[in-house]
Amino acid sequence: MKNYFGKISQPDQSRANEIDQEYAHSRVKGNRKNFWQMLVIMVGFTYFSPSMTAGGHLGLGLNLSQFIIAVILGNLFLAIYTGCLAYIGQHTGMNLDLLARQTFGNKGAHLASFVIGITQTGWFGVGVAMFAIPVAAFYHLNVYLLVLIMGFLMTLTSVKGIKALSIFGIIAVPLITVLGFYSVYLSFHTSGSLQNMFSNHPLKPLSMAMALSIVIGNFISGGTSTPNFTRFSKNSIGAISATVIAFFVGNIFMFIFGATGAAAFGKADIFDTLIMQGLAIPAILSLGLNIWSTNNNALYASGISLANITNNSMKLMTMIAGTIGTLLSIFLFEHFTTYLSLLSSLIPPIGSIIVVDYFMHRSNYKTEECQINYNLSALCPIFIGAFVGCVIKIGIPPINSLIAAIISYLLLQYIKINK
Repeated sequence: MKNYFGKISQPDQSRANEIDQEYAHSRVKGNRKNFWQMLVIMVGFTYFSPSMTAGGHLGLGLNLSQFIIAVILGNLFLAIYTGCLAYIGQHTGMNLDLLARQTFGNKGAHLASFVIGITQTGWFGVGVAMFAIPVAAFYHLNVYLLVLIMGFLMTLTSVKGIKALSIFGIIAVPLITVLGFYSVYLSFHTSGSLQNMFSNHPLKPLSMAMALSIVIGNFISGGTSTPNFTRFSKNSIGAISATVIAFFVGNIFMFIFGATGAAAFGKADIFDTLIMQGLAIPAILSLGLNIWSTNNNALYASGISLANITNNSMKLMTMIAGTIGTLLSIFLFEHFTTYLSLLSSLIPPIGSIIVVDYFMHRSNYKTEECQINYNLSALCPIFIGAFVGCVIKIGIPPINSLIAAIISYLLLQYIKINK
Protein backbone atom coordinates (compact mmCIF):
# COMPACT_ATOMS: atom_id res chain seq x y z
CA MET A 1 0.00 0.00 0.00
CA LYS A 2 1.35 3.42 -0.95
CA ASN A 3 1.72 6.03 1.73
CA TYR A 4 1.38 9.83 1.43
CA PHE A 5 4.87 10.13 -0.02
CA GLY A 6 4.20 7.64 -2.80
CA LYS A 7 6.42 4.90 -1.34
CA ILE A 8 5.54 1.36 -0.36
CA SER A 9 4.96 1.07 3.39
CA GLN A 10 6.99 -1.65 5.08
CA PRO A 11 5.35 -3.76 7.82
CA ASP A 12 8.41 -3.54 10.03
CA GLN A 13 8.90 0.18 9.65
CA SER A 14 9.70 1.55 13.09
CA ARG A 15 8.18 4.51 14.83
CA ALA A 16 11.55 6.20 14.65
CA ASN A 17 11.40 6.14 10.87
CA GLU A 18 7.92 7.69 10.96
CA ILE A 19 9.22 10.45 13.20
CA ASP A 20 12.14 10.96 10.83
CA GLN A 21 9.68 12.20 8.21
CA GLU A 22 9.55 15.43 10.24
CA TYR A 23 13.38 15.67 10.42
CA ALA A 24 13.36 17.18 13.91
CA HIS A 25 17.02 16.31 14.50
CA SER A 26 18.45 16.55 10.99
CA ARG A 27 18.21 18.53 7.78
CA VAL A 28 15.32 17.68 5.45
CA LYS A 29 16.16 14.99 2.90
CA GLY A 30 12.67 14.27 1.57
CA ASN A 31 8.96 14.97 2.10
CA ARG A 32 9.28 18.14 -0.01
CA LYS A 33 6.29 20.43 -0.55
CA ASN A 34 5.36 22.39 -3.66
CA PHE A 35 4.46 26.09 -3.67
CA TRP A 36 0.72 25.58 -3.12
CA GLN A 37 1.27 23.23 -0.20
CA MET A 38 3.70 25.69 1.37
CA LEU A 39 1.28 28.55 0.76
CA VAL A 40 -1.63 26.98 2.66
CA ILE A 41 0.71 26.01 5.51
CA MET A 42 2.11 29.53 5.85
CA VAL A 43 -1.21 31.34 5.34
CA GLY A 44 -2.82 28.99 7.84
CA PHE A 45 -0.10 30.03 10.27
CA THR A 46 -0.67 33.77 9.76
CA TYR A 47 -4.46 33.46 9.93
CA PHE A 48 -4.24 34.32 13.60
CA SER A 49 -7.27 35.43 15.66
CA PRO A 50 -5.33 37.96 17.77
CA SER A 51 -4.31 39.63 14.49
CA MET A 52 -7.97 40.40 13.82
CA THR A 53 -8.36 41.74 17.35
CA ALA A 54 -5.21 43.82 16.84
CA GLY A 55 -6.75 45.04 13.59
CA GLY A 56 -9.83 45.95 15.58
CA HIS A 57 -7.79 48.19 17.86
CA LEU A 58 -6.29 49.87 14.79
CA GLY A 59 -9.79 50.36 13.38
CA LEU A 60 -10.80 52.18 16.56
CA GLY A 61 -7.59 54.19 16.80
CA LEU A 62 -6.66 55.27 13.26
CA ASN A 63 -8.27 57.04 10.33
CA LEU A 64 -8.35 55.33 6.94
CA SER A 65 -5.06 56.67 5.56
CA GLN A 66 -3.22 55.96 8.82
CA PHE A 67 -4.58 52.41 8.87
CA ILE A 68 -3.42 51.75 5.30
CA ILE A 69 0.08 53.08 6.04
CA ALA A 70 0.40 51.10 9.29
CA VAL A 71 -0.66 47.72 7.89
CA ILE A 72 1.39 48.08 4.69
CA LEU A 73 4.63 49.21 6.39
CA GLY A 74 4.29 46.84 9.36
CA ASN A 75 3.53 43.77 7.29
CA LEU A 76 6.16 44.69 4.70
CA PHE A 77 8.74 44.59 7.49
CA LEU A 78 7.41 41.21 8.64
CA ALA A 79 7.49 39.89 5.07
CA ILE A 80 11.15 40.89 4.63
CA TYR A 81 12.17 39.47 8.02
CA THR A 82 10.36 36.15 7.56
CA GLY A 83 11.36 36.00 3.88
CA CYS A 84 15.03 35.97 4.93
CA LEU A 85 14.34 33.18 7.42
CA ALA A 86 12.33 31.30 4.78
CA TYR A 87 15.27 31.37 2.38
CA ILE A 88 17.70 30.17 5.05
CA GLY A 89 15.39 27.35 6.13
CA GLN A 90 14.87 26.10 2.59
CA HIS A 91 18.48 26.54 1.50
CA THR A 92 19.89 24.63 4.47
CA GLY A 93 17.00 22.22 5.03
CA MET A 94 17.35 22.93 8.76
CA ASN A 95 14.70 23.82 11.31
CA LEU A 96 15.16 26.85 13.54
CA ASP A 97 16.73 24.82 16.33
CA LEU A 98 19.40 23.29 14.09
CA LEU A 99 20.14 26.75 12.70
CA ALA A 100 20.42 28.05 16.26
CA ARG A 101 22.97 25.33 16.99
CA GLN A 102 25.26 26.71 14.29
CA THR A 103 24.73 30.29 15.46
CA PHE A 104 24.83 29.95 19.26
CA GLY A 105 26.67 26.65 19.81
CA ASN A 106 25.46 23.19 20.78
CA LYS A 107 24.53 24.17 24.33
CA GLY A 108 23.84 27.82 23.63
CA ALA A 109 21.14 26.81 21.16
CA HIS A 110 19.17 25.37 24.07
CA LEU A 111 18.36 28.92 25.14
CA ALA A 112 16.72 29.62 21.79
CA SER A 113 14.95 26.25 21.79
CA PHE A 114 13.72 26.72 25.35
CA VAL A 115 12.35 30.22 24.77
CA ILE A 116 10.62 29.17 21.55
CA GLY A 117 9.31 25.92 23.02
CA ILE A 118 7.89 27.60 26.12
CA THR A 119 6.36 30.58 24.32
CA GLN A 120 4.77 28.49 21.58
CA THR A 121 3.37 26.06 24.16
CA GLY A 122 2.03 29.03 26.10
CA TRP A 123 0.42 30.64 23.07
CA PHE A 124 -1.08 27.26 22.18
CA GLY A 125 -2.76 27.21 25.60
CA VAL A 126 -3.93 30.79 25.21
CA GLY A 127 -5.35 29.93 21.79
CA VAL A 128 -7.36 27.00 23.17
CA ALA A 129 -8.86 29.28 25.83
CA MET A 130 -9.55 32.03 23.28
CA PHE A 131 -11.86 29.63 21.49
CA ALA A 132 -13.33 27.74 24.45
CA ILE A 133 -14.24 30.68 26.70
CA PRO A 134 -16.48 32.69 24.31
CA VAL A 135 -18.06 29.58 22.78
CA ALA A 136 -18.79 28.09 26.20
CA ALA A 137 -20.30 31.38 27.34
CA PHE A 138 -22.44 31.71 24.21
CA TYR A 139 -23.84 28.17 24.39
CA HIS A 140 -23.72 27.83 28.20
CA LEU A 141 -21.30 24.91 28.05
CA ASN A 142 -18.76 23.70 30.61
CA VAL A 143 -15.67 25.69 29.67
CA TYR A 144 -13.21 23.23 31.24
CA LEU A 145 -14.65 20.29 29.31
CA LEU A 146 -14.55 22.28 26.08
CA VAL A 147 -10.91 23.23 26.75
CA LEU A 148 -9.98 19.56 27.22
CA ILE A 149 -11.79 18.49 24.04
CA MET A 150 -10.35 21.25 21.86
CA GLY A 151 -6.87 20.93 23.33
CA PHE A 152 -6.88 17.18 22.63
CA LEU A 153 -8.08 17.62 19.05
CA MET A 154 -5.60 20.39 18.28
CA THR A 155 -2.76 18.35 19.75
CA LEU A 156 -3.82 15.33 17.70
CA THR A 157 -3.58 17.22 14.40
CA SER A 158 -0.25 18.80 15.40
CA VAL A 159 1.24 15.38 16.16
CA LYS A 160 0.50 14.32 12.58
CA GLY A 161 3.18 16.75 11.44
CA ILE A 162 3.74 18.76 8.27
CA LYS A 163 1.29 16.60 6.28
CA ALA A 164 -1.56 17.50 8.64
CA LEU A 165 -0.60 21.19 8.57
CA SER A 166 -0.92 21.16 4.79
CA ILE A 167 -4.26 19.32 4.75
CA PHE A 168 -5.74 21.46 7.51
CA GLY A 169 -4.58 24.63 5.77
CA ILE A 170 -6.35 23.58 2.55
CA ILE A 171 -9.63 23.36 4.51
CA ALA A 172 -9.23 26.32 6.86
CA VAL A 173 -7.72 29.04 4.67
CA PRO A 174 -10.52 29.30 2.03
CA LEU A 175 -13.30 29.15 4.65
CA ILE A 176 -11.75 31.86 6.82
CA THR A 177 -11.05 34.04 3.77
CA VAL A 178 -14.62 33.81 2.46
CA LEU A 179 -16.15 34.52 5.87
CA GLY A 180 -13.74 37.39 6.50
CA PHE A 181 -14.60 39.15 3.27
CA TYR A 182 -18.31 38.57 3.83
CA SER A 183 -17.93 40.24 7.22
CA VAL A 184 -16.12 43.15 5.52
CA TYR A 185 -19.03 43.44 3.07
CA LEU A 186 -21.56 43.59 5.92
CA SER A 187 -19.45 46.19 7.74
CA PHE A 188 -19.20 48.28 4.59
CA HIS A 189 -22.95 47.92 3.97
CA THR A 190 -23.66 49.09 7.53
CA SER A 191 -21.38 52.11 7.30
CA GLY A 192 -22.16 53.09 3.72
CA SER A 193 -18.57 53.98 2.78
CA LEU A 194 -14.97 53.60 3.90
CA GLN A 195 -14.89 57.25 4.99
CA ASN A 196 -17.89 56.67 7.24
CA MET A 197 -16.37 53.46 8.55
CA PHE A 198 -13.06 55.00 9.62
CA SER A 199 -13.49 58.16 11.67
CA ASN A 200 -11.18 61.11 11.04
CA HIS A 201 -11.26 61.65 14.79
CA PRO A 202 -10.91 58.17 16.37
CA LEU A 203 -12.29 57.65 19.87
CA LYS A 204 -9.13 55.82 20.98
CA PRO A 205 -6.38 57.48 18.90
CA LEU A 206 -3.07 55.70 18.34
CA SER A 207 0.26 57.15 17.26
CA MET A 208 1.84 55.71 14.12
CA ALA A 209 4.69 54.28 16.22
CA MET A 210 2.19 52.49 18.46
CA ALA A 211 0.22 51.23 15.46
CA LEU A 212 3.37 49.84 13.84
CA SER A 213 4.35 48.25 17.15
CA ILE A 214 0.98 46.47 17.22
CA VAL A 215 1.30 45.24 13.62
CA ILE A 216 4.91 44.07 13.89
CA GLY A 217 4.84 42.87 17.48
CA ASN A 218 1.67 40.87 16.89
CA PHE A 219 3.44 38.17 14.86
CA ILE A 220 7.18 38.70 14.80
CA SER A 221 7.73 36.04 17.45
CA GLY A 222 5.71 33.44 15.57
CA GLY A 223 7.34 34.50 12.31
CA THR A 224 10.75 33.65 13.70
CA SER A 225 9.83 29.95 13.51
CA THR A 226 9.38 30.22 9.71
CA PRO A 227 12.35 27.88 8.92
CA ASN A 228 10.49 25.04 10.68
CA PHE A 229 8.07 25.01 7.75
CA THR A 230 9.95 26.38 4.72
CA ARG A 231 12.72 23.78 5.08
CA PHE A 232 10.28 21.40 3.37
CA SER A 233 9.87 23.62 0.29
CA LYS A 234 11.08 22.22 -3.02
CA ASN A 235 12.90 25.45 -3.90
CA SER A 236 13.85 28.83 -2.48
CA ILE A 237 11.50 30.80 -4.72
CA GLY A 238 8.53 28.78 -3.52
CA ALA A 239 9.56 29.18 0.13
CA ILE A 240 10.09 32.92 -0.10
CA SER A 241 6.98 33.55 -2.22
CA ALA A 242 4.68 31.54 0.08
CA THR A 243 6.10 33.26 3.15
CA VAL A 244 5.91 36.79 1.75
CA ILE A 245 2.32 36.24 0.56
CA ALA A 246 1.36 34.85 3.97
CA PHE A 247 3.00 37.54 6.08
CA PHE A 248 2.15 40.45 3.80
CA VAL A 249 -1.14 39.64 2.08
CA GLY A 250 -2.48 37.15 4.65
CA ASN A 251 -1.66 39.37 7.61
CA ILE A 252 -3.18 42.42 5.88
CA PHE A 253 -6.37 40.41 5.36
CA MET A 254 -6.49 39.63 9.07
CA PHE A 255 -6.09 43.28 10.01
CA ILE A 256 -8.72 44.36 7.45
CA PHE A 257 -11.20 41.77 8.75
CA GLY A 258 -10.73 43.01 12.31
CA ALA A 259 -10.47 46.75 11.58
CA THR A 260 -13.55 47.10 9.37
CA GLY A 261 -15.74 45.26 11.86
CA ALA A 262 -14.43 47.31 14.78
CA ALA A 263 -14.81 50.59 12.88
CA ALA A 264 -18.38 49.76 11.87
CA PHE A 265 -19.64 48.19 15.11
CA GLY A 266 -17.31 49.63 17.77
CA LYS A 267 -16.06 46.21 18.94
CA ALA A 268 -12.39 45.23 18.65
CA ASP A 269 -13.08 41.52 19.21
CA ILE A 270 -13.93 39.83 15.90
CA PHE A 271 -16.16 37.29 17.67
CA ASP A 272 -18.34 40.09 19.07
CA THR A 273 -18.48 41.74 15.64
CA LEU A 274 -19.59 38.55 13.88
CA ILE A 275 -22.28 37.99 16.52
CA MET A 276 -23.57 41.54 15.93
CA GLN A 277 -23.63 40.80 12.20
CA GLY A 278 -25.89 37.80 12.82
CA LEU A 279 -23.12 35.31 12.03
CA ALA A 280 -23.03 33.29 15.25
CA ILE A 281 -22.39 29.88 13.69
CA PRO A 282 -19.90 31.22 11.13
CA ALA A 283 -18.24 33.14 13.97
CA ILE A 284 -17.63 29.92 15.88
CA LEU A 285 -16.45 28.17 12.70
CA SER A 286 -14.14 31.06 11.82
CA LEU A 287 -12.75 31.44 15.34
CA GLY A 288 -12.24 27.69 15.65
CA LEU A 289 -10.50 27.18 12.30
CA ASN A 290 -8.50 30.38 12.70
CA ILE A 291 -7.11 29.44 16.09
CA TRP A 292 -6.76 25.77 15.18
CA SER A 293 -4.62 26.45 12.11
CA THR A 294 -2.29 28.73 14.06
CA ASN A 295 -2.17 26.42 17.09
CA ASN A 296 -1.18 23.51 14.84
CA ASN A 297 1.88 25.42 13.68
CA ALA A 298 2.69 26.78 17.16
CA LEU A 299 2.62 23.34 18.76
CA TYR A 300 4.58 21.86 15.86
CA ALA A 301 7.32 24.46 16.45
CA SER A 302 7.21 23.78 20.19
CA GLY A 303 7.57 20.03 19.65
CA ILE A 304 10.65 20.54 17.46
CA SER A 305 12.28 22.87 20.00
CA LEU A 306 11.65 20.64 23.01
CA ALA A 307 12.75 17.56 21.05
CA ASN A 308 16.10 19.23 20.34
CA ILE A 309 16.58 20.10 24.02
CA THR A 310 15.65 16.68 25.39
CA ASN A 311 16.81 14.60 22.42
CA ASN A 312 13.45 12.82 22.48
CA SER A 313 11.08 12.23 19.58
CA MET A 314 9.22 15.24 18.25
CA LYS A 315 5.84 13.53 18.43
CA LEU A 316 6.31 12.69 22.11
CA MET A 317 7.34 16.25 22.95
CA THR A 318 4.45 17.65 20.90
CA MET A 319 2.01 15.52 22.91
CA ILE A 320 3.59 16.60 26.20
CA ALA A 321 3.60 20.28 25.20
CA GLY A 322 -0.01 20.03 24.00
CA THR A 323 -1.08 18.38 27.26
CA ILE A 324 0.65 21.04 29.37
CA GLY A 325 -0.75 23.87 27.24
CA THR A 326 -4.26 22.41 27.47
CA LEU A 327 -4.22 21.82 31.22
CA LEU A 328 -2.89 25.33 31.88
CA SER A 329 -5.00 26.93 29.15
CA ILE A 330 -7.37 29.07 31.23
CA PHE A 331 -4.61 30.02 33.70
CA LEU A 332 -2.37 31.07 30.81
CA PHE A 333 -5.19 33.06 29.22
CA GLU A 334 -5.99 34.90 32.46
CA HIS A 335 -2.57 35.40 34.03
CA PHE A 336 0.32 34.50 31.80
CA THR A 337 -0.08 36.55 28.61
CA THR A 338 2.13 39.34 29.99
CA TYR A 339 4.90 36.88 30.85
CA LEU A 340 4.59 35.20 27.47
CA SER A 341 4.97 38.61 25.84
CA LEU A 342 8.09 39.22 27.94
CA LEU A 343 9.57 35.88 26.91
CA SER A 344 8.62 36.64 23.32
CA SER A 345 10.81 39.74 23.45
CA LEU A 346 13.79 37.37 23.34
CA ILE A 347 12.68 35.76 20.08
CA PRO A 348 13.11 38.58 17.49
CA PRO A 349 16.79 39.05 18.48
CA ILE A 350 17.29 35.29 18.09
CA GLY A 351 15.92 35.37 14.56
CA SER A 352 17.81 38.48 13.51
CA ILE A 353 21.16 37.13 14.78
CA ILE A 354 20.61 33.83 12.96
CA VAL A 355 19.96 35.75 9.72
CA VAL A 356 23.06 37.94 10.04
CA ASP A 357 25.29 35.06 11.17
CA TYR A 358 24.13 32.90 8.26
CA PHE A 359 25.02 35.48 5.64
CA MET A 360 28.37 36.18 7.34
CA HIS A 361 29.36 32.55 7.92
CA ARG A 362 27.47 30.51 5.31
CA SER A 363 30.04 27.72 5.28
CA ASN A 364 29.19 26.88 8.91
CA TYR A 365 25.67 25.93 7.85
CA LYS A 366 26.71 23.27 5.35
CA THR A 367 26.79 20.73 8.17
CA GLU A 368 24.55 19.94 11.11
CA GLU A 369 27.54 19.51 13.40
CA CYS A 370 28.87 22.38 15.51
CA GLN A 371 32.33 22.41 17.11
CA ILE A 372 31.59 24.75 20.03
CA ASN A 373 29.15 24.61 22.92
CA TYR A 374 28.65 28.32 23.52
CA ASN A 375 29.11 31.20 21.09
CA LEU A 376 29.03 34.11 23.53
CA SER A 377 29.46 36.71 20.79
CA ALA A 378 26.07 35.58 19.44
CA LEU A 379 24.36 34.80 22.77
CA CYS A 380 25.03 38.13 24.50
CA PRO A 381 23.28 40.21 21.80
CA ILE A 382 20.05 38.27 22.49
CA PHE A 383 19.85 39.76 25.97
CA ILE A 384 21.01 43.19 24.80
CA GLY A 385 18.29 43.22 22.14
CA ALA A 386 15.61 41.98 24.55
CA PHE A 387 16.63 44.59 27.14
CA VAL A 388 16.46 47.41 24.61
CA GLY A 389 13.09 46.20 23.31
CA CYS A 390 11.60 46.03 26.81
CA VAL A 391 13.11 49.18 28.34
CA ILE A 392 13.30 51.75 25.54
CA LYS A 393 9.79 52.84 24.66
CA ILE A 394 10.74 55.42 22.04
CA GLY A 395 10.12 54.23 18.50
CA ILE A 396 8.96 50.69 17.70
CA PRO A 397 10.07 48.16 20.38
CA PRO A 398 10.31 45.05 18.12
CA ILE A 399 12.48 46.93 15.63
CA ASN A 400 14.50 48.47 18.47
CA SER A 401 15.31 44.98 19.78
CA LEU A 402 16.30 43.74 16.31
CA ILE A 403 18.57 46.70 15.62
CA ALA A 404 20.18 46.53 19.05
CA ALA A 405 20.81 42.79 18.70
CA ILE A 406 22.33 43.14 15.22
CA ILE A 407 24.57 46.10 16.14
CA SER A 408 25.85 44.43 19.32
CA TYR A 409 26.43 41.18 17.39
CA LEU A 410 28.45 42.97 14.68
CA LEU A 411 30.51 44.83 17.29
CA LEU A 412 31.30 41.62 19.16
CA GLN A 413 32.20 39.91 15.88
CA TYR A 414 34.57 42.75 15.05
CA ILE A 415 36.19 42.48 18.48
CA LYS A 416 36.43 38.71 18.12
CA ILE A 417 38.10 38.92 14.72
CA ASN A 418 40.54 41.65 15.74
CA LYS A 419 41.36 40.21 19.13
